[in-house]
Amino acid sequence: KKKKKKKGGKEDMDDLKQELTMDEHKIPIEELYERLGTDPNTGLTPERAKEVLLRDGPNQLTPPKTTPEWVKFCKQLFGGFSLLLWVGAVLCFIAYSIQTSAYEDPPGDNLYLGVVLTGVVVVTGIFSYYQEAKSSRIMDSFKNLVPQFALVCRGNQKLSVKAEELVVGDIVEVKFGDRVPADLRVITAHSFKVDNSSLTGESEPQSRTAEFTHENPLETRNICFFSTNAVEGTMSGIVVKTGDNTVMGRIANLASGLEVGDTPIAKEIAHFIHLITGVAVFLGVSFFIIAFILGYFWLDAVIFLIGIIVANVPEGLLATVTVCLTLTAKRMARKNCLVKNL
Repeated sequence: KKKKKKKGGKEDMDDLKQELTMDEHKIPIEELYERLGTDPNTGLTPERAKEVLLRDGPNQLTPPKTTPEWVKFCKQLFGGFSLLLWVGAVLCFIAYSIQTSAYEDPPGDNLYLGVVLTGVVVVTGIFSYYQEAKSSRIMDSFKNLVPQFALVCRGNQKLSVKAEELVVGDIVEVKFGDRVPADLRVITAHSFKVDNSSLTGESEPQSRTAEFTHENPLETRNICFFSTNAVEGTMSGIVVKTGDNTVMGRIANLASGLEVGDTPIAKEIAHFIHLITGVAVFLGVSFFIIAFILGYFWLDAVIFLIGIIVANVPEGLLATVTVCLTLTAKRMARKNCLVKNL
């Protein structure tokens, strides 16, 4: 099943990477009305609009899969450098339990160190998780800051509906200052220009007319794209694509399908963990063997081994890195730059 899912996901990604193919900008406008079952004067009937909405789903981009909060918390608590500190804490508790079984009055050094290490890992884990959760909440609140509406003609009436409720075949009016609510084929336009910079990188506003000017849908002037901004004039158009089927939807799905690599600092810390673990284990085993050769009791040699491994773990590094990154994130927040992940 997993293989099938992976193959299906790969095929979806390959489909998205293909050249955009559509003919809604090429065919005569009357043929398009007939295909989509709409009328340029009266628009879709409310019943037909409900049918299409149930068939195609809401006109919004599918949000990327989110990681459950408990998984995020566990990653902060047990991921990366934290895992090394957990190993150090466990070794301290093992050493203390060995001493307890061997001596009547065991020293409490290993117990105290184990408790301190556990406390450091838990506190820094909670700290990192809180910072990430706070940033995520702020980002989510931006989405609901300005609910978008569109002026649509349905059943010979002009209605202001939520952009999510638009369907293929709707007749929509857009004026300067509006955000284009879906991929539209222009019916009529009056000095209408759009800002396509978020989609194509073109810095100059692009004029839009009802004439078909190019085979490529991204180049022709009779198509307006979802999420671009109208900067001048007015137009009326027919919705030809909604939600994930829009050009912006394809790009969003491609972007969300990419694997996010580790940050440079995460790579450096991972490299340091491997290095310090290797050094700690090598020194610990070396001194364990030397202790045996010198005739120490095996229990003392084991405690010696654990002590050297724990001594090589830089307990304060995790707390220091977390505090430094958090302070940096706060300074950037004052400059209106939001850090999503420490």
